[in-house]
Order: sequence, then structure tokens, then C-alpha cells
Amino acid sequence: MDMFRFLKSFLLLLVPIQLCAAEPSTALRIATFDVDATPPIGSMMAYDPVTNKWELGLRARGIVLLGADKPIVLCAVDWIGIANESQDAFKNALAGAAGTSPERVAVHTLHQHDAPECDFSAEQILKKAGLDPRQYEGTFQRKVLADLERAVKEAVLRPTPVSHIGLGQAEVYKVASNRRIPGPDGKIKAVRWTATPDASIRAEPEGTIDPMVSIVSFWNGDKPVAVLSYYATHPQSYYRTGMPNPDFPGVARFLRQLAVPGALHVHFNGAGGNIGAGKYNDGSPEMRLVLAERLADGMKRAWESTRRESIAADQVKWTIEPVALPPAAYLTIEKLEAELQQKAATFTNEAGASRLAWVRRCAEGRTINVSCLKLGRARILHLPGELFVEYQLAAKKKRPDLFVAVAAYGDYAPAYVGTAVAYEEGGYETQTDSSNVAPAVETVLLSAIDKLLTEK
Repeated sequence: MDMFRFLKSFLLLLVPIQLCAAEPSTALRIATFDVDATPPIGSMMAYDPVTNKWELGLRARGIVLLGADKPIVLCAVDWIGIANESQDAFKNALAGAAGTSPERVAVHTLHQHDAPECDFSAEQILKKAGLDPRQYEGTFQRKVLADLERAVKEAVLRPTPVSHIGLGQAEVYKVASNRRIPGPDGKIKAVRWTATPDASIRAEPEGTIDPMVSIVSFWNGDKPVAVLSYYATHPQSYYRTGMPNPDFPGVARFLRQLAVPGALHVHFNGAGGNIGAGKYNDGSPEMRLVLAERLADGMKRAWESTRRESIAADQVKWTIEPVALPPAAYLTIEKLEAELQQKAATFTNEAGASRLAWVRRCAEGRTINVSCLKLGRARILHLPGELFVEYQLAAKKKRPDLFVAVAAYGDYAPAYVGTAVAYEEGGYETQTDSSNVAPAVETVLLSAIDKLLTEK
């Protein structure tokens, strides 16, 4: 009897010990992952085959946040775009690897042009028609996806506690400029390309931009674990070299990685659809380093201005707003399928297969998730397409009381996403071979952004 009472008392003493041992699983933790995303020689990039390698390759990297309900995955890839079924595949694979749902995964690209494109829907359409899938051939892309899946599975087994987040921002000087040059009649008279040899076009005013780079960092005590940066601009200094490379944002990211080596640096392109470096870039190869150093300088000053704030799992929240983006009126399934059947050059050379996949998905009622990550007083929006900077500025204006950052270039299928007035102004970004959405897209997206930023 005495032994029975002793064992009973001993087991009761174990209960609080077990409860304490379980507590860390509900605390906020972070796992980081980073894999090589550089295509091999002979494979096809968005515009050209790979003929050689550059000093810096392409990366696919990100974070998994654990402890705030189901895991949250953020991933940034040094490719031109990931669209349609490929977005589904990436989100499903990363969700499975992290033990979460696809709705809690955000996959973005940085939009470098000497880099691969990924659209498994377009690949299937072209192969079924007996056509060369060209840049949509997905063998290499599926390998990277498998590598990412393995990396995430391994990463979540060794997470690091998160005690603080850091928020900082700074102006970036002489990098971004608006690509759309208006004439006296309000119509777009010229496009200032990302590389602009014409000095008279470079001399035009900088135009509407968001000059700020935003930094969100995760800390374990006084040690930074991950640094996420957000800046809105097309990332090209020059391209079509045959060498996959991360261009000047990738060089800037590398410089910051060297400066703060203990943390993984992950960069996201903001709403840079109508933004480029054209005012400050004549396209000469030397300008890549100049632009990279200017962006890295802004990142450095944002890092130095960072304010650390304690963070707990109950201060982290993930919300989504499914949106049905209206397809452009000039894109119809019948027209695109006829071009496919005729094997028209306009179909194969102008992303016709990806467009056909996009309008089919729209007709099926498929939606795209616009999402928001809440981190204390910070809000990070995840948006599709080559978004105009006005959407990013509107989001920041909506909540000046919060720290708002924007990652665009999520689902690449919509292509350029202009403002409603931009479709009346003309210009490259809103013409029929550039944008896959209708002007009503502005109302849809701004409504979703407003809802996400005003939710408690």
C-alpha cells in the first residue's frame, strides 16, 4: 500500500514537468532554408539558353514560422516568374514539407531576366500540342522544387526560438525611377526601360516611386536569425548574357549577407511593375555594381535604424483574401485556342500558353490568395503579378500607424497589373501583350488590401 501511494505521488509530480516540457512547442520559432536554383548549361531561361555561369548563382530561400497556429512559409526565388499550376505545385510541396496548408504559403520571385520561368500549365499545353515548351520545360524547375521540399523538411526539425522582431527602413538613393514618361496630353509618350542608353529619357523626372527599403528581422535574444528586405523595382541592370545571375538586388543581398553573416538574408521585390533603374542606368555592365552598392547602402541604413521589439506567438497572424482578378477583355479561350491550333508565332513567342492557362483558370472560378502576415505592429502583404507601385503606396497610406511592407511577383500569371487610369494612358505595361487583367483589377485588389490591413 505504501509503495502504491509512493508511485501515485511520483506520477502526479511528473504532470507539471510534462506540461512545462510541452510549452516550447507553442513558442514562436523560425526555420530557414536556402537552395541553389541555378539552371545548368544547355537549359532554357526565360529568354535564352544557359551558355555559361556567373560568379553568383540563383537562390531559392525563405523562412518557416512555427508556433503561431499552423506553420507559415515565405519563399523568394531568383526566377523571372512562377505562374498558374506551378504556383499550386510550389505551395503544395512547401506546405507538405512544413506540415501546414497551402493557404499559409507565399511564393514570390525577384523577376531577374537572366533566369528561368516556371509554368507547368503552359508546359503541358505546349507539349500536348506537339510544340516545343521552350522556357516552360520544367525538368530543372521540378528538381529545384524537390530540393526545396527536402530543405524545408530538414529545416523544421531544427528551428530557432524567436524572442524579437526588428523593423527598419531607409531611403535608397538613385536606383528606382518610374518607367512611364507622360506627355503633355497625359498619355505615355515614352518608356524608360530598366537600361536606358538615351540620355534625354534618363533626364526625365524620377516620377512616382517608393524610395524606401523595408527590413524585417527575426532575433533569438541578441542574435539575428533571418533578415527579410523589401524594395520595389525591376531588378535589371543588363541581361540576355546567357549566364543566370541574380542581378543587382542579388549582389546587394550578397553584400549584406557578408556584413551580417549569422542571419539568412531573403529579398522580396515590391510592387515594381512600373518601376526600374532606367533613370540611373545606361545599361553598361559597370552599373550593376553601382546599383547593387546603392541598394546595399539603403539596406545597411535600414538595418542600422532597426528597432527591436519583443514578439510572442499570439502576436503573429496569417490572413488571406481570395480574389478573382478580371482577365483582360482581349484574352479569350476561343482566340487563344485557335492560335494554339494554328501554331501561330504570336502564341509561341508571346507567352500564349501561359495566357491560355490563365484564362482557363479564371473561367473555372480559380482565385488567387492575397495574404497578410501580421507581426506585432508590422504587416507584410503578399500580392500577385507585376504590380504597379501605386498599390504599394496605397497600402502604406491606408495604415500609416503600422509598419507595412509589400512583396509582389507572387502568381506571375496576371503579368503587369496596372491602375485603372494606366490602361487609359497607354504605354508598354498596359498594352495587349503585356497585361493579362482588365482595368477593374484595381477595385478588386484595393478592396482586398483594405480588408487585410483593417482586420484585427
